Amino acid sequence: MDRKRKWVLSSGALLVIFLGRMTTGLEVPLDPKVLEGLPQPPTITHQSSKDFIIDPRENILIYCEAKGKPHPSFSWTRNGTHFDVEKDSKVLMKPSSGTLVIDISGEKAEAYEGIYQCTARNEHGTAVSNNIVIRQSRSPLWSKERKEAIMVQVGVSLVLQCGPPAGLPPPIIFWMDNNFQRLPQNTRVSQALNGDLYFSNVLLDDTRNDYICYARFPHTQTIQQKQPITVKVLDMDAINETVADLYNYTNNLFLDSPSGERRPSFMAPPGRSSTQMALRGGVLELECIAEGLPTPEVSWYKESGELPSSRMSFHNFQKTLKIADVMEADAGDYRCTAKNSLGSAHHIIKVNVKAAPFWISAPRNLILAPKETGILTCRVSGDPKPQIAWSVNGVPIEDSPKDMSRKVEEDTVILSDVQTGSSAVYQCNASNEFGYLLANAFVNVLAEAPRVLTPPNNVYQVITNNPAFLDCASFGSPIPTITWFKDSQTSILNRDPYVIHNNGTLEINVAQSLNSGKYTCIASNNLGTRENHVYLEVKEPTRILAQPEYMVVQRNRKAVFECKVKHDPTLIPTMNWLKDNGELPDDERFLVDTDSLTINDVTEEDEGTYTCVMNTTLDQDSASAMLTVVEEPDPPTDLELTDQRERSVQLTWIPGDEHNSPTQKFLVQYEDLLHQAGVWHNLTEEEGTKTTAHLDLSPYAYYSFRVLAVNHVGYSRPSQPSRQYRTNPAAPDVNPTDVHGVGTEHNNLVISWKELTGLQSNGPGLQYQVNWRQKDVEEDWSSETVANASKYVVSGTPTFVAYEVKVQAVNDYGNGPAPEAVEGYSGEDVPMSAPESVQVLVQNGTLAEVHWEPVLTSVVRGRLQGYKVSYWRERSLHQAEAQQEEQQVLAFSGNRTDGRLPGLKPYSLYTLNIRVVNGKGEGPPSPNHNFETPEGVPGPPSFLHIKNTNMDSLTLEWGPPQDNNGRLTGYTLKYQPVNSSNELGPVEEMMFPANETTVILSDLKYSTRYKFYFNAKTIKGSGPTITEEAVTIMDEAMKSNQVDLATQGWFIGLMCAIALLILVLLIICFIKRNKGGKYPVKEKEDAHHDPEVQPMKDDDGTFGEYSDTEDHKPLKGSRTPSNGTVKRDDSDDSLVDYGEGGDGQFNEDGSFIGQYSGKKEKDTHEGNESSEAPSPVNAMNSFV
Repeated sequence: MDRKRKWVLSSGALLVIFLGRMTTGLEVPLDPKVLEGLPQPPTITHQSSKDFIIDPRENILIYCEAKGKPHPSFSWTRNGTHFDVEKDSKVLMKPSSGTLVIDISGEKAEAYEGIYQCTARNEHGTAVSNNIVIRQSRSPLWSKERKEAIMVQVGVSLVLQCGPPAGLPPPIIFWMDNNFQRLPQNTRVSQALNGDLYFSNVLLDDTRNDYICYARFPHTQTIQQKQPITVKVLDMDAINETVADLYNYTNNLFLDSPSGERRPSFMAPPGRSSTQMALRGGVLELECIAEGLPTPEVSWYKESGELPSSRMSFHNFQKTLKIADVMEADAGDYRCTAKNSLGSAHHIIKVNVKAAPFWISAPRNLILAPKETGILTCRVSGDPKPQIAWSVNGVPIEDSPKDMSRKVEEDTVILSDVQTGSSAVYQCNASNEFGYLLANAFVNVLAEAPRVLTPPNNVYQVITNNPAFLDCASFGSPIPTITWFKDSQTSILNRDPYVIHNNGTLEINVAQSLNSGKYTCIASNNLGTRENHVYLEVKEPTRILAQPEYMVVQRNRKAVFECKVKHDPTLIPTMNWLKDNGELPDDERFLVDTDSLTINDVTEEDEGTYTCVMNTTLDQDSASAMLTVVEEPDPPTDLELTDQRERSVQLTWIPGDEHNSPTQKFLVQYEDLLHQAGVWHNLTEEEGTKTTAHLDLSPYAYYSFRVLAVNHVGYSRPSQPSRQYRTNPAAPDVNPTDVHGVGTEHNNLVISWKELTGLQSNGPGLQYQVNWRQKDVEEDWSSETVANASKYVVSGTPTFVAYEVKVQAVNDYGNGPAPEAVEGYSGEDVPMSAPESVQVLVQNGTLAEVHWEPVLTSVVRGRLQGYKVSYWRERSLHQAEAQQEEQQVLAFSGNRTDGRLPGLKPYSLYTLNIRVVNGKGEGPPSPNHNFETPEGVPGPPSFLHIKNTNMDSLTLEWGPPQDNNGRLTGYTLKYQPVNSSNELGPVEEMMFPANETTVILSDLKYSTRYKFYFNAKTIKGSGPTITEEAVTIMDEAMKSNQVDLATQGWFIGLMCAIALLILVLLIICFIKRNKGGKYPVKEKEDAHHDPEVQPMKDDDGTFGEYSDTEDHKPLKGSRTPSNGTVKRDDSDDSLVDYGEGGDGQFNEDGSFIGQYSGKKEKDTHEGNESSEAPSPVNAMNSFV
């Protein structure tokens, strides 16, 4: 993105007052209020030019205007003597002015030609004007002359001279014919600077009798013409000798000039070198005109440096070099070269640059206080060096009265210890042979108290980090001293960040907000003091925070440019959007919002650079971004087929417009009108830089082709189809694919294949020759030919026998290539027998291993996929009656002889059997086999209730586990107090026999929270723990002695503070929890997943620090582990580890998929499971 900023400083008009003690004085202010009553010597404000050419038909107006206090009077000199205006009735001087109006009606203007000079004087001095030379414009007539016809031979050079009369100013020359049509000019025929017409060589077509030179005089607007010149061009080879002899005596026949082909030579200027002088600041015109045949070409070169390309130009067909605003560096040797096919010629023009006097430093007016010193300087330059002459009040300084306070040193006048009344006007005249300069500068001796010229209470506004300029323009004599103060207290010295300029302006280099405020400037001299107040406001800059970004948008979609801006709130912003630095189109599709530009339904015309410009009264910021509109490419055109062969063809095309998105590829498609008319198929792809494609074709097809272009946007429309291209029939090139031999019944073989497409048939009469034979058996191939089919069924085959099969394509033009044989099998039948020698090895209460003997291959009667073990729980060993549960199935792929049965329930009776599985199905089951699982740890108690809570006792009731997993040996109860800061007290432990379901706990502390942990046991160990909490009741006596704190003001305040603190802590906890953090108690509880594995601390009998987390149950009862799962020990096994799961069937490769019967029991608790102890609830819940 292109980006720019422009800063604008808003302030009042600056009135610059230059102060100086030596080289410069005080300049007179322009403020009319200051000028009132202020004495001032005369100053010339307007005068006519030095060289004034007048029109004799109009009155003469000679300007001379001056100012001063008092207003000056005017007088004139003419040719060095006094010109008495009042004595000439034709001359009028304008009132309060020195301008002369001369009425020349009835008079000759020549009478008023001369050198005029105006003088303006008052009591404080005299000023004079330049010498004004008045000359009348002149347009003299051409002298009468008779011109003889000029006869020249073809090919010679020729010059037709114009010679216009001298006019004032010089006339403008041009050549025309009798019909006032300009004569054509070119490199061969051209007009020189002096007006002559040059022919480098003449042609027969140059013969004419109306070569007329015209002179136009600009002041009188008159045109004069020279007598027509006749030119006759003769071809000497076509004239007989007699006529030639006659012409030889004709004076006007230029036979001494060569007429044939020749090298160039210069006609003007003549010779090999010349010299030319130019004045500084003027125009230098160098000219070289050459003759030759063929016509030469002219070129320029500066030998001593480069040509000034910015100030030079070529004219007159390169024959004139013009350099404007001549400088000293333009002096040197300029080489012009004329060149044709026979050679070249060179001419050197040596240029010398002189200079009329020009100012380096003109004298300036001085205002001095009495006793001060001042200097007038008149520095000029020129070539030759100008002579400087000083005058006082129009009188040469050497002729004026001597003044001891004045000293003249060439270009400098030093005035020392000036006195009141010594005011005067000094003139400096610098002259050399090329002109002169005259300047007036007055010295005004004044004693004036200070005046502040800057308007009071100005408000300056500036943007942060930009310079600020606070004006304090003043006037006084002596020159006032300027002092600045900020906020009427702090004196501002001339140091960073402040700069006090000579004109009193206060500059702040880099303005900051702390620089805002009130500023006071004080102007003082020995005659008084004046002050002025101004104000500075430093504003925040305007910044574009979110710039528009380069966008590539599809045609007819929406483009959105964002432009979010930050600006000073006290400034009023204006947002403007530009397109290509111009206004947005007047289109309703362009929607301008406060910080965005939306263009709906973009078109190609919307492409360009969009700029958002945010303006305030002080600054602006802008940012730009380009919009590129893309769309799908146009379709290719002009499809042609070349290099046509039996099986291939070359396709060429011309790409369409890419629409700003380069073509990535071309897609070539074909249509087969013989087999699938109207259906287009992809044939090949080519890179986006290519426009040709070599296409491989199939026999027996009627092809048409088309091409689609693809770019980043999408596919183009298809091109127009190519002309049709037909290929001849042939034998098939390929055979059917995906050939398989699979039996669907125990006594057949189904041979299948994928048919050939019409394009693959290669000819009419497509058929398939099917061949088969039993593998590893010496017998011939059986064969059958079919048409329009994709399979063939062979009947009467033995069960599950290997075959070799192959399928070959055949058409009317021959057979396809020799096919490869594929192995297949005839159909399978279900297995005949079940596995034998089934044994079960019980590992623990949840896991058992089963072993069996594999069956013989001959009885499998198919592809062995594996074995299926079905097992179910008959009953728990607690129960005498059978309660058979849902059957579970595990599949073991391949020819295995063992497997593991996980997820069993402890202390139970199980039954299982095993079947063989092949691709046809399952064989008969083995005889049922029974086995028992040993005891395990019990499940959690079914409930734990707390009743009859008193001041020092309570009652616990519980229920036995739903899953005993063995014979219960008893229960374990642990409990401990929890204080108000959630710290846990000592643990008490109690054991109960298996037949008890209630207990009364006494000797408890009143008004105390207790936490209870309860689990059941078998001979294998303790089961998962459940927890509960309860609070004992407060003593009634203490209640009666307590004060109703809820009405106490300090208590209400304390509670509010506690509530606020708790809120803050909850927020912190929430943040830390979201970050994945853990509290120390949570970490400890995570480390103690199972109270059975992690017992109580031996040293203090506690369970560690008490904690509240969201994972724990509220007060009235957690009956399940806190994580909701039952943890298995290392002996636990999963179905994934030991089988392929309960659902699925075997694939042909022996893997088992699906479930034969029954479902796996969900959420079973294993015999040795244990649960994580639940966490305590938040102490605050007890108050709910």
